[in-house]
Amino acid sequence: MSAISPPGSADRCEAGDALPLTGALPELASVYWRPRATAGSLRRSGRRWTAVTTAHTLPFVATAIVLGVLSPLTIPVSLILLAHAWVIPELYAARGANVIRARAPGGAREEHVSIGLLGDLLGHDSRELHGATGLVLEQGELGVWLIGEAGALLVRPGGRRVHCYCIKVVEPELPSGDRIAHLLLALRTDEAGFATVANLAFSGARWRLRRRLGAPARQALEAAASAARAARAV
Repeated sequence: MSAISPPGSADRCEAGDALPLTGALPELASVYWRPRATAGSLRRSGRRWTAVTTAHTLPFVATAIVLGVLSPLTIPVSLILLAHAWVIPELYAARGANVIRARAPGGAREEHVSIGLLGDLLGHDSRELHGATGLVLEQGELGVWLIGEAGALLVRPGGRRVHCYCIKVVEPELPSGDRIAHLLLALRTDEAGFATVANLAFSGARWRLRRRLGAPARQALEAAASAARAARAV
């Protein structure tokens, strides 16, 4: 089995040291400084992300209001500042959406075989969703996951907040089904370890992320949100 690799920075995925995947994820050794992910740590990281986004946008909003109050002549400048305040979180959400964008497909035969093997790991509903969207839905202890070829979305219980993670299989030449299968097996092996190794690319409201996704990914996101709401209700 191929090892998974955490990205080297918040903005991109880079291959790291490859280790066999057995039991708890050995890749945790490459990110030893990170505390193991828990439901509490995910809540705290979500709050931090919201605080940082607010800190980036609030000065634009405040300045726009002050300029608008001081003189009607500055209203055009105020509108430009408000546009900047809107664009900043949108760019963050776009970065989060990128983690589940499909990569270039390999050979048709290899892709067909890999998807067939992936289907053996999935239930009927998950197979149908993957066929329609290219993403695999997996219920976990931390929430509901959507696994793509080089990243994953975690819809938290209640379905309102989404964490977007960048993580990939070391061998990029593998067909898409194999890449998803490796990440899925890693998640099933050690969900908390998976969330620890993966790099957080975005954390925020589901509605904001949804705006940056294509129609198939939106369908998968809504299915995950429904599952997350149902899980909380139980």
